[in-house]
Amino acid sequence: MDQLGALETLLQEDRVFRPLPGLVMEANINPQELASAYQLAAHDPLAFWENAALELQWFRRWDKVLDDSKAPFYKWFTNARCNIVHNALDRHIKTANKHRLALIWEGEPGDTRKLTYFELYRAVNKMAGALKNLGVVKGDRVVLYMPPLPETIIAMLACAKIGAVHCMVFAGFSGKALKDRLRDAGARCLITADGFYRNGRVVPLKPAVDEILEEQDAVDICVVVRRAGIEVEMHPARDVWYEDIVRHEKPEAMTEVMESDDPLFLLYTSGTTGSPRGIVHSHGGYMVGIHHTLNWVFDIKPTDIFWCTADPGWITGHSYVVYAPLLAGTTTLLYEGHPLYPQADRMWHITAKHGVSILYTTPTTIRMLMRYGNLFPRQHDLTSLRMLGSVGEPINPEAWVWFYQTIGRGECPVMDTWWQTESGQIMISPMPVGLLKPGSVSKPLPGVEADIVDRTGAPVPRDKGGLLVIKKPWPGMMQNVWNDPDAYRAYFEKIPGCYVAGDVARRDEDGYFWMQGRADEVINVAGHRLGTAELESALVAHRAVAEAAVIGIPDKIKGEVAKAFVTLREGVEESDELAKELKEHMKRELGPVAELKSVKFRKDLPKTKSGKILRRLLKAEELGTEPGDISMLEEE
Repeated sequence: MDQLGALETLLQEDRVFRPLPGLVMEANINPQELASAYQLAAHDPLAFWENAALELQWFRRWDKVLDDSKAPFYKWFTNARCNIVHNALDRHIKTANKHRLALIWEGEPGDTRKLTYFELYRAVNKMAGALKNLGVVKGDRVVLYMPPLPETIIAMLACAKIGAVHCMVFAGFSGKALKDRLRDAGARCLITADGFYRNGRVVPLKPAVDEILEEQDAVDICVVVRRAGIEVEMHPARDVWYEDIVRHEKPEAMTEVMESDDPLFLLYTSGTTGSPRGIVHSHGGYMVGIHHTLNWVFDIKPTDIFWCTADPGWITGHSYVVYAPLLAGTTTLLYEGHPLYPQADRMWHITAKHGVSILYTTPTTIRMLMRYGNLFPRQHDLTSLRMLGSVGEPINPEAWVWFYQTIGRGECPVMDTWWQTESGQIMISPMPVGLLKPGSVSKPLPGVEADIVDRTGAPVPRDKGGLLVIKKPWPGMMQNVWNDPDAYRAYFEKIPGCYVAGDVARRDEDGYFWMQGRADEVINVAGHRLGTAELESALVAHRAVAEAAVIGIPDKIKGEVAKAFVTLREGVEESDELAKELKEHMKRELGPVAELKSVKFRKDLPKTKSGKILRRLLKAEELGTEPGDISMLEEE
């Protein structure tokens, strides 16, 4: 990274989409209010974030909005007392939200469950009481090795309610990944399920847990949710059924009073760039950041059905499946299974069935569904949709336009958001009343000061790529790296005074940001520094290509050359002629500097279980080197 120069810009995207007049008129934040918010945030960012905090309830107000005396260990809303569950559940029970749907859940086989705020509140209280009776106390870590079930959300909220620190481990991870996280977190309690449904089959979970717990006596208690109804072995001294421990608990429980900076959860990074780290988020600043950004970016209305397709095991699931929708008093939807089961219209079926109004998903999912064309979406009534969103990695302009036109009917703006596990909240995003450029994440939100710089911290010229940095702290930011404060400091030491995101980006003449990939995925071809995102976007623009990944491989003459790995759309056959056509297509789209040395067709691209392409795994396969941590590798 220390050799990073300005990245060249090859992709030219000139299409601009304006919001419909009706949407602007009905928006919660109109253009004039948005301009005033930017002015306040630039002039007095602490006043801006204090206003956001005042939209929530606190047991005790803060002495100071931000304590930066021990930077980069920033503390937000110092000496305030709060609990995120009070704002996500307790306060709604005293309002008209009490009988509003909080959660709609659909299982892969088609079974559904719906919980009002009152019903969810009582379920969380029962689980909170059960955890206390099992000996879990404030500050204890509780690991959840859980699929997307209502009990997953209930357990997360119950932990937070009693002051325990939850640590979600994605249910698709291997036993080794679970073991490593149990050890690092020092967990006393583990919550899991017998199994779950995925892609038409039952995936057992409890046997993997038993194998791990036999190797190390890591936890005192293991709570098992009965989902799949499969036979599992229960160890009497350690294992208890979820249904048994909550059955006789009271539906009321005390909400623990927490310091604003008390830990809420640990979440381990996705491992795309190396060994996972336990990112720590706290109650106070985190709830302010996610509540504010959900309301502003997605223009939340009382009647919305909000579907973020992320698994609760990822930061997107934590922030915008569980906590932010409940803080906002809206209805959140959770789906257990695979988006292609039993066929490629499952997402559109769910959207139509439940009247989803906001759909927030990943570029990977969008490109995957694009492979099957427009027939499946046209078979379903998607007119309930009024807003779309993208998250997780850069979205190719062609995928953006397909999403906007085919799914959104040309009426639903696409909120292409940039943020990270470490940031906790959306940082850069369009707003519903703003202009949209396909493939751009638009501009930093009010209160977020982002820049694009070279390795010395100096700003790079417009339309040149550089390191994306955040120059001032923000409420939803991580508080530490668990057991590793030096790893936390490292985020702020590469360029003193800035948080270095590890992504490369450029800013165009209108101030719009364009993500170009990870800083360690830049390709240097004969002195031309190229970002992978632009190369891949050009490939996906070809009619035959569904997904693409580009890596740099060593070359004696040019230093590096680009190699593309491509998956094809449904019905397209691979051939030498097509490979040649794709090479010519790249040159036409981006110029001769973007020459592809070779194209390799694949059925699938290696991805993390959150859907991000693992380019370093492709590179390791190509060069015969060690790939590093692959615990996050998707296995379908």
